[in-house]
Amino acid sequence: MTWFMVALLLVVATAGLLRWRRPAWYWLTFGVTLAALRVLFRYGSVMDACGLTVPPSRWRLALARATNRPVPGPRAPRILRLRPTRTGLVLRLKLRPGQDAFDVAASCDRLRHSFALYGVTSRELRSGVVELRMTGYDVLKRVQMPAQTDTRPMRVPVALREDGAVHYRDYRAVPHALTLGATESGKSVYQRNLVAGLAPQDVALVGIDCKQGVELFPLARRFSALADNPDTAAELLDALVSHMEDVYQLIRAEQRITADVPDAEIAADIWDLPADLRPVPIVVLVDEVAELALFATRVEEKRRDRIITALARLAQLGRAAGIYLEICGQRFGSELGKGITMLRAQLTGRTAHRVNDESSANMAFGDIAPDAVLAAIQIPTDMPGVAVTGDSTGGWARIRAPHTTLRQAVNTCNRHADCTPDLPALAPFRPALGAPKPVPAPAVESAPAAA
Repeated sequence: MTWFMVALLLVVATAGLLRWRRPAWYWLTFGVTLAALRVLFRYGSVMDACGLTVPPSRWRLALARATNRPVPGPRAPRILRLRPTRTGLVLRLKLRPGQDAFDVAASCDRLRHSFALYGVTSRELRSGVVELRMTGYDVLKRVQMPAQTDTRPMRVPVALREDGAVHYRDYRAVPHALTLGATESGKSVYQRNLVAGLAPQDVALVGIDCKQGVELFPLARRFSALADNPDTAAELLDALVSHMEDVYQLIRAEQRITADVPDAEIAADIWDLPADLRPVPIVVLVDEVAELALFATRVEEKRRDRIITALARLAQLGRAAGIYLEICGQRFGSELGKGITMLRAQLTGRTAHRVNDESSANMAFGDIAPDAVLAAIQIPTDMPGVAVTGDSTGGWARIRAPHTTLRQAVNTCNRHADCTPDLPALAPFRPALGAPKPVPAPAVESAPAAA
């Protein structure tokens, strides 16, 4: 008996230590079993307390009266499947007649407390079927991406969602996106994960970094074109617009609309073209869009209008030509001048890191997901990288990208430097990869020696 008590104390101590120091290990060893048993044993009473039950049907009441049996109680949604995951549980429910998926979504916070889990989110799979994703611990506190992800062409994993699922940046589903965030909020890390995920793929990367290239130029070996000032950015965007027009001419020439070709083979964008004729898709990353929109003189105002017009044209017409925009900034509102709101309307994907005021969050989600505005302004300062992401459908979720240092991103780009396509239209903007020139040290006034 003594050895049994010692072994039990060791197990309890090990479980407590893992829960404190390694919550993911605790969940995989102890937590998933305890949580599954807790959900199954409490399911009926919890659903009744949360108002997610319906009265018994008339035929069941009539059958009880005819057989002189007790009156049946209320019925909860039927459990179709309970599946454990590396971060939580997935519970699939079949709703009873008269129930609505919105009722389940409104009760997620009460279900979280009742089942003693960290988070519960719901989504409707189809009519009458709802899926509850439950997380057993805070997956955003220490992000650990799964070893295997569903990576496809133009679709890369960049972050982890609060429900434990992987957040993908799918350019074919969401062509253009806007990323906002204050200084030290995690925008640069999010951008590095994006570049590192695209580096192994057959895609051309084009960067515009008006902070003298300090963010993107270290990754230059994987970029087909780079601009580090507004003047070069204006010329680069004009070259992209010309390239887009040439791609449309290619699509028109290879559209195959004769009567003897089936309708499914008619080309309307680059992905309908044969592989040997398909142009390389291009992802344009703008590091700080406000630097392109600000001006102080009349000459700079003309340059600014030229840049914003080119960006708006690429956002409106670039998808079919395989040109995708990824625009980052601290603010992106109407104070940046005319054409900004029109450009923002074309950016379907929205991601907001920690912002300094509510108006900045409204710039990202005010027109698509008002509920996400409150979540964006509540991101704490001690958790850089946490962001709220959404799209034009109105859905949103909290995400956090794994911490990727600049050295790790540079190593990834250098390792896949041979994947960098050479586009003739962008050849003048190809970054020079020679040895860096020596930079003289800034003059520092020395303090007078003490007497």
